[in-house]
Amino acid sequence: MGKVGGSRNFGFGKKMAWAGKQALRERYGDGHHRSVAAHAERWAHFVGWARETCSIRDARQVDGATLARFGQTLAEKVRQGNASVAYAQNLLSTVNVVLEALRGDTRVRCSPSALVGQRSHVRGNPPPGIDRRAVQTCAETLRGRGHAHAAAVVELARELGLRVREASLLDARVALREAVRHGAVNITEGTKGGRGRRVDRWVPVSATALESLRRAAAVQGVGRNLVPSHLSWRQWNDHLHHVWAGVRGEHGLGKLHDLRAAYACDRYQTLAGATAPATGGSRVASSEADRAARAVIAQELGHGRVDVVAAYVGGRA
Repeated sequence: MGKVGGSRNFGFGKKMAWAGKQALRERYGDGHHRSVAAHAERWAHFVGWARETCSIRDARQVDGATLARFGQTLAEKVRQGNASVAYAQNLLSTVNVVLEALRGDTRVRCSPSALVGQRSHVRGNPPPGIDRRAVQTCAETLRGRGHAHAAAVVELARELGLRVREASLLDARVALREAVRHGAVNITEGTKGGRGRRVDRWVPVSATALESLRRAAAVQGVGRNLVPSHLSWRQWNDHLHHVWAGVRGEHGLGKLHDLRAAYACDRYQTLAGATAPATGGSRVASSEADRAARAVIAQELGHGRVDVVAAYVGGRA
């Protein structure tokens, strides 16, 4: 839609939150609904803070001092344990993005890491979901509440280390045939950056993973994947996270993405012959075994860099 005229919020509208969303839509164009939605949600958080704390209702009033004050507020929440560094940095990064889209320049911006600290990309604790029984019980709860497709995605994320999109777009019937024939499945759909269509990514299938694939194939029926035919990807993604949020706490689980980390920690123990650093508190495996395990896990998770594996299994120290 773009600018609507007038000077308020740099011509994008009278209300600051709405104006920011219009600026984002103009910046990103079509086909980036998730990015716009994520930034708009975080921008709305800042808008509420600016209105209540600084009486700011027009983005033209936001300056460097405003961002510094917002950063101080977030830093205090981080210190109190009420917010993570990553979350605080994401909020500040979004404010930078939206202000640039509104203003058309980068004169008013901040350094997220300088205001709230550096985020850690090394997992230091066992991931929720490392207990496979808790995940299976949660999946049973989902099935009992009529969410069989969601249950299938949850199980595949845990048993094959898949991203939510990868698990949702997996053709479970084809994958089941591959698993029976090869003892592994090739992940090609829903991969980050379309990597799966260019590079084979074979993931080994355990006995529990094979059972999960059988259940998923039954749920999928004649469909092409696990996304219900009457829903778009965006609608399904929203629905999945909504129903997951309603059950995860009952079973001591966290984010869906943590299920990938649980898979990675299991694979590390199998490959390295020792518990993952995130699970045991420090590295026990030899340096050589650790390095070899990380290389395999990086490939199975669909990452191009081995160092990313530290976010799943812990550091090498």
